[in-house]
Amino acid sequence: MQTSLARRQARRLNGGHRHRGGGAARRAAIALPLFLFGALAFVALFGFVFTVGTYAYFSQDLDDPRGLDRIEFNQESVIYDRTGRIELARFGSENRQVVAYKDIPDFVLDATTAVEDKTFWTNTGFDPAGIVAAGVDTISGASRGGSTITQQLVRQRLLNEELVQDPERRMERKIKEIIQSVRLTQAFPGDEGKRQIITAYLNQNFYGNNSYGIKAAAERYFGVENLADLTLGQAALLAAIPQSPTNYDLVRNAVERKGQLVVPNRSKVVQRRNFILDLMADGRTPLSGTKLDAADFAAAKKERVVLVDQEPPRWKAPHFVWAVRNELTRKLCDRGAATCPRIERGGLRVRTTLDWPIQKIAERWVKAAAIAPHRDNPEKMARSLKIAYEPWMENLRNKDLNNGALVALDYQTGEVLAYVGSADYYSGRATRKFQPQFDVLADGWRQPGSAFKPFNYGTGIQDRTITAATMFMDVVTDFGNDYTPTDADNLERGPVRARSALQFSLNIPAIKAIAYTGVDRVFDVAKKAGMKFQKKRADAGYALTLGTTEVHPVDLVTAYGTLANNGRFIGHTHILEVKSAAGKNAVKLYQPPEPQQVLSRDAAYIVTDMLNGNTNPAINPYWGAFRIEDGQGRRRDATLKTGTNNDAKDLNAYGFLAAPNQRGRERGEYALAVGAWNGNSDNSVVSTAEEPLFSIDVTTHVWQGFIEEATADWELRAFQKPDTIAVAAVDAFTGLRPGPSTTQTVNELFLEGTGPRDGEYRVGIQVDAATNLLWREGCEGPPVTKAFLDLSQAEKVFPRWQEANQAWIARARQGPGVVGGPEDTKTSYFYNGSFQPYGASWGAAFPPGQTCPLKPKATPTPTPTKTPRNSPSGRSEEPTKTPRNGRTPKPSAEPTKTPKPEPTRTPRATKTPRPQPSQSSGP
Repeated sequence: MQTSLARRQARRLNGGHRHRGGGAARRAAIALPLFLFGALAFVALFGFVFTVGTYAYFSQDLDDPRGLDRIEFNQESVIYDRTGRIELARFGSENRQVVAYKDIPDFVLDATTAVEDKTFWTNTGFDPAGIVAAGVDTISGASRGGSTITQQLVRQRLLNEELVQDPERRMERKIKEIIQSVRLTQAFPGDEGKRQIITAYLNQNFYGNNSYGIKAAAERYFGVENLADLTLGQAALLAAIPQSPTNYDLVRNAVERKGQLVVPNRSKVVQRRNFILDLMADGRTPLSGTKLDAADFAAAKKERVVLVDQEPPRWKAPHFVWAVRNELTRKLCDRGAATCPRIERGGLRVRTTLDWPIQKIAERWVKAAAIAPHRDNPEKMARSLKIAYEPWMENLRNKDLNNGALVALDYQTGEVLAYVGSADYYSGRATRKFQPQFDVLADGWRQPGSAFKPFNYGTGIQDRTITAATMFMDVVTDFGNDYTPTDADNLERGPVRARSALQFSLNIPAIKAIAYTGVDRVFDVAKKAGMKFQKKRADAGYALTLGTTEVHPVDLVTAYGTLANNGRFIGHTHILEVKSAAGKNAVKLYQPPEPQQVLSRDAAYIVTDMLNGNTNPAINPYWGAFRIEDGQGRRRDATLKTGTNNDAKDLNAYGFLAAPNQRGRERGEYALAVGAWNGNSDNSVVSTAEEPLFSIDVTTHVWQGFIEEATADWELRAFQKPDTIAVAAVDAFTGLRPGPSTTQTVNELFLEGTGPRDGEYRVGIQVDAATNLLWREGCEGPPVTKAFLDLSQAEKVFPRWQEANQAWIARARQGPGVVGGPEDTKTSYFYNGSFQPYGASWGAAFPPGQTCPLKPKATPTPTPTKTPRNSPSGRSEEPTKTPRNGRTPKPSAEPTKTPKPEPTRTPRATKTPRPQPSQSSGP
C-alpha cells in the first residue's frame, strides 16, 4: 500500500505524467484495429456499392439471357459481283446442322473444354484467373484469349451487334460480356444449364470448309453422321478448329497421297490437335476421365488425319469469295475474330468489286499454264479454254510446274477485279505440289525476284542518290562476306546506265543502286507502297533488291498500283457495298481512301517510263515480245517486270496499263494493274539445270494473254509525262553529259533540279599512228591523239568495287567472251552477242598497255684509207703494203650497231563465242 502511495506521490511531483510511452502505446493498440476495421469496412462498402452500381448501370439494356432458348440458325448472306446481279456464293445455310446434348459424347465435350475453358463446368460464366493470365500474356507479347465458353457464346448471340463490332467500345463490351455471362449462368443454373450453354456453343461455332456446327463439320470432314463414331483424335482435331477456322480448315491444309486426302502431321492444325490431347491427358477430362488412359491419348496423337472426298459448294470465284469473307470479318467483327455471326446469320447482301467477265478470262489463262500442259490431250483442253495451243505450252509438258495465280485491280480505286488464288479450286487432282484450294495470292509467302527492283530504283531516283542515267559497272564484285552475285546469264557488261540495267534486269547494278540509297530506306518505301513482310526489319541486306524477301502476291500488285497511281498508295478492297436483311447499309459504301504519297509523281513516272520500254520491241527485243496489243494489233503503253528467284521456285510477271479517261471509265475500262505467278504449292523447285524454266517462259505469256483478251476493245492510252520532268541528252554508255569524245547519245528523264553529270570517262592519249601503241620519241609513225576509255576512277568511293572493276578491265582489253573473275563470268558488250544497240563497244577502246617500238637508225658508211704523197725532200715514202691476195682491205672501222627492235607481243586470239539469245528473264 505504501508502495502504491509512493508511486502516486512521485507522479504528482513529475507533473502527473506516466512513464514515457506507456499510456500512448496502450491507446494506439486499441485505436489501430478499430481504424483498420473501419477502413476495410468502408472500402468493402464502397466496393460493394461500386460493384452493384456498375452491374446495374451496364445491365440495364442487356437482352434477356433466357433468349438462348430462341436461338435460330437460318439467315443467309449472299455475295454478288460488282453489278449486284451475278451471285457468287452464299454464307450461312449451305451446311449447318444442329445436334442435341444427348448426342454429344463426353470425350468430344472434354476436348472442347480442355482448350477453350477448363473451368467451364464450375465457373460462374467467366474466369477471373483466366482473364488475369491472358492479360499478363498479352503484356509479355504472347497474346491469348481469356474468354470462357459462356463469354464466347454471349458475344456471338446475346450482345448487341453494334456494340460487339465497335472497336471504340471494347471496354464496355467486355464488361457487359462478363455481366451477361453471369446472368446467363444464373438463368440456366446447375449442370443442366451448363449442358444447354455448351450445346448452343457447339452448334454455333464455324469449323471452316463452310461447315457450321460440330455435327456438320464431323460429316463434312470425316463422313461421320453420329458424333459417337468420332475417334478421340478426330474430336481433338475438331476442337482445334474454332480458334481460326480459315487457317485450320482441314481441306485447305490437306494434300493428296495415294488417292487419299491427308492432313500432314507437320501442319499447324494437327500440332494443335496434339496440344489438346496433351491437355486432356493432364487431367482436363471431367466427363470422360475414367474412360481414357495415357495409351488412348498417345494412340490418338499418332492417328493419321484422312478426310473423306470433298464436294465443296460450287461458288463462283471461290478464292475471291474467301477473300471477301475475310474482309467482311475485319469490317463487321473484332479484328482477328474466329467467327463473325453477322456473316453466318445476318442475311447480308454483299456487292463486291469482282468483274465477272474479266474473272473468267483470268481463270482460263491460269489453267492454260498450270493445268492444260499436264493433261493427256493438252490441245483439246486448250481449245476448251478458247486459247490457242502454242509452243510455250508444249514446253511445259515435261516441266515440274503445277500451279498458278493471277490478280488484277484498278490502281486508281483499289478495287480487285479478278482474283485466282490457285489454278483450279474444284480440281479433284490435288497433290502436294498442286493444292487448288490454297490461296497463293493472300496466304502464300512468295519471293518476287527481280519484280522488286523497280522499288529500289524508284527510291533512289526519289532520294536523288541516283538518276535513270547513273552509270554502274556491271562487274561481279565481292560485296562482303564472299557475296558475289552474278547476272542471270553470267555475263559482265561493264558500264551500264540505270535505265538499261532495270529494263534488262541486271542484278549487279541493282545491288549497287541499293548500296547508294540504303537497304532500310528501300525496305521502308516498299512497305509504304503496300508490301507486307514477315519481319519488321530488312534482314536480307543488299539481296533485298533481288526479291529474296517474301511477300504476298496481292500486296506486290498493290505496290505496283502505287507506282502506277503517280506514287500514291490507296491499298485494295474486295467489297463495294454491304446491305443488311432490312436493306440498310451494314457497312459504309466504299469510297477510295485519301491516297498517301509514297514516291513523288515525277519519280514514279520515270520508273514507269523505264518499265514501259520493256514492252517495246524496239527497245527490248526479249521482253518486248510480250507487248500488249489492242484488237487491231496496235501496241498499248504497258509496263512489265518479271522475276525468277534464285531457286527457281517462284515465277512472276507484274505490270500496268495507262489509266483511262472519264469516257473510258463509262465504257467499262479500268486503270489496270496485273500480277501473275507460277510455281508449286509446296514451294518446291520448278526449274533445274537440265530443264531450266524462267518467268519469261511461262508467267509472262499468262500475263500478256490475260491483258490482251481483257482489254481488246479498250481505247489506246499513253502514260502522261509531267511537265516538271526535264529531258536531256546523255552519253549512251556513261550517262554523263555528252562531251567531245561522245559517239552516241540518248535522251533521258530527270527530276526537276537534276540533270546529267559533267565528267568524262574517255581521255585523249597520244598514240603512234602506225602501230596504235603509246607514242614516244623515235616511234615509226607520227603521234596522233585518240579518245580511249578510262574507267579506273569509276565507283572510286567503293574500293572493293574499284578493285573488281580493274580486274574486269584487264580481261575486257582482250575483248568479249573472256572468262574470269570470282564466278568465272564472261566479258560482254551490252546487251549480249545477239543484241548490241550501241554497237560492239564499251564506248571506246581501252588505252594501249605498251609503247611503240623505236624506228631503226641507218648504218654509217666507212671512210677509205688515204694514199701518201711523195715527200717534199725528194725521198720516196715506203709504199703501203698490198695484201698478198691483191684485194683492197676492208675498212678497219666497225660500223655502229643499230638496236634491234623488239616486236610487241600479240595476245593469243580468244575465240568469239557464237551469239546466243539470252535466257535471262531477270532473277
